[in-house]
Amino acid sequence: MVALLAQKQLFSPTKPVWWAGVLLSLGIGALFYVMVYKTIEHDAAERFTQQARNAQYNITSRINAYTDVLRGTASFFDASDRVDRASFHRYVNGLDLGQQFPALDNINFTQRVTDAQRDAFERAAARSGDGQPDGYPNFTIKPAGRRDEYSVLTMIEPIAPYRHRLGIDISAREQAARAIVLARDTGQLITSGMPIENTRNSQGWALAMRLPLYRKDVPLTDVAQRRAAYIGSVGIGFSVPRLVRAAMDQMQVREVHLMLYDDGRNADGSVSPLTLLYDNSATARHAAHRDDQFAIVLPLDFNGRQWSAHFSAPKAVWYSRFDAFLPWLAMACGFVGSLLFYLLFHTLSSSRMRAIKMAKAMTKELRDSQAKLQLSHHKLRQLAAHADQIKEQERKRIAREIHDDLGQNLLVLRIEADLLASRTRQNHPRLHARARSTLTQIDSTIKSVRHIINDLRPTVLDLGLNAAVEWQIAQFRQRSGMVCELIEHQSDIRIDDRCATAFFRVLQESLSNILQHARASLVRVELCQAGGMLSMTISDNGVGLRESSRNKVGSFGLVGIEERISLLGGHCAITGGHNAGTTVTISVPVDYVPPPGADDYQLATRLAADAPA
Repeated sequence: MVALLAQKQLFSPTKPVWWAGVLLSLGIGALFYVMVYKTIEHDAAERFTQQARNAQYNITSRINAYTDVLRGTASFFDASDRVDRASFHRYVNGLDLGQQFPALDNINFTQRVTDAQRDAFERAAARSGDGQPDGYPNFTIKPAGRRDEYSVLTMIEPIAPYRHRLGIDISAREQAARAIVLARDTGQLITSGMPIENTRNSQGWALAMRLPLYRKDVPLTDVAQRRAAYIGSVGIGFSVPRLVRAAMDQMQVREVHLMLYDDGRNADGSVSPLTLLYDNSATARHAAHRDDQFAIVLPLDFNGRQWSAHFSAPKAVWYSRFDAFLPWLAMACGFVGSLLFYLLFHTLSSSRMRAIKMAKAMTKELRDSQAKLQLSHHKLRQLAAHADQIKEQERKRIAREIHDDLGQNLLVLRIEADLLASRTRQNHPRLHARARSTLTQIDSTIKSVRHIINDLRPTVLDLGLNAAVEWQIAQFRQRSGMVCELIEHQSDIRIDDRCATAFFRVLQESLSNILQHARASLVRVELCQAGGMLSMTISDNGVGLRESSRNKVGSFGLVGIEERISLLGGHCAITGGHNAGTTVTISVPVDYVPPPGADDYQLATRLAADAPA
């Protein structure tokens, strides 16, 4: 029992729970820390990815530039009838490889030599040197051995570092031979993916690209023609480390680790092992764990060979000092702000509880009063509906009694007066005159009785809503002289008497308002029954309805229309504007009512016959 009381006191809603506020503030502070940390990490990852893509673009651009150098060299050979070593030397010197293309090691030319041409070629090559210490030496084809075809390196610039390579048959290696044959048969630029000698940098790979050369002015439409016209190839050798480092030097962060791989898919369809072309691990700093670094793998296209660049870098190098401090600042702000809000909440909680207690008492009293008001309103509506129903029934009863009693008596009296007038026409002129005067008075009385009956409840309602509406519109035309159009979608609408009476009274009230206030020249009434709903629309082209007119003191016409339709479970809409006319639209759900029997029909016909024209 004591423990339960202590627990209630600890968690009492009227007392501030300080430790709950501290825990909540710590949670919000931790959430702020995580959100800011993740945002900073995402921004850093985006910067890392952008830098990696820039490096990818730079590497690709340099490969394309070196490819353009190779294509330019091939065009140089195609444009000249004969390219000797001197002109080739001048061409390469003009390219200024050291400044413009720092990763480019050499540009060379290999000549195609068949086995039948080898002996003559070697005799000429044995005395082809220029005698310079750093110039072109005499050479022989190497490696030794007889082969069907040779691709002999005969020109290379700069010559000084590569004098020993003169005469090498580059097609002696199987993979290189396949690449040369593919280039010869397709005319495409090709690379074997094999490393070549790199004299300017002993570390890392050097690769070569080659482009075939053909005799000029010969057709090259198929493989046989290309093989017959093939004379050799031009190639370039470049250093992969220098090419990559030139691209990486443009990165803002130097601690990026790059590993460049050749996936081993050769142009001829063969597959070689995955080859690591470049790794800057000597200059890049590695993260201790994979979770502490950013990493991305980007593809590179090396003239038909697929390379993949694996970039990675520690996350810490992409953060500024402020980035490292910002999550803790956000956590502190979240903790302090949440704690202040919590204290403010509990400061107001006691007064709020008292206000709630008072409000509950007032609300209970207000709800009781509202319930009584709603009940009273409901009873008033029921009373109004009952009174309206009683009024209509009483009007109907009085109209029938006047019609059946007074009307019939007047009719009999008229017949008698008419007989008297007929019999005294010849013999008693003075009596005949009195009889005619009496007959005229009786006719006037009958007409007045009929008007009284129609004012109470028109007998034409017993013929149906269509007949009652047509009669009322005819009466309106006769009284007002306005053009009144009736649009009926069904010629025989069957509804109960209560609904028909309500529609007739709404029409009466609307036409009366139009006659008194609208100053209209055209009235249109549309009656339609569809989908279990009976609708009637009364519109005019008069001065329109102002908002103040609906709430005018002592005016209950429009309110009566709305209330009458609401009691039937229907909908009423009254729209209009200044000089825009007024439209009254009512719709009520109705059930099908069968046509009247023979007796009812005869009675209705008789009452209609008695109605005034």
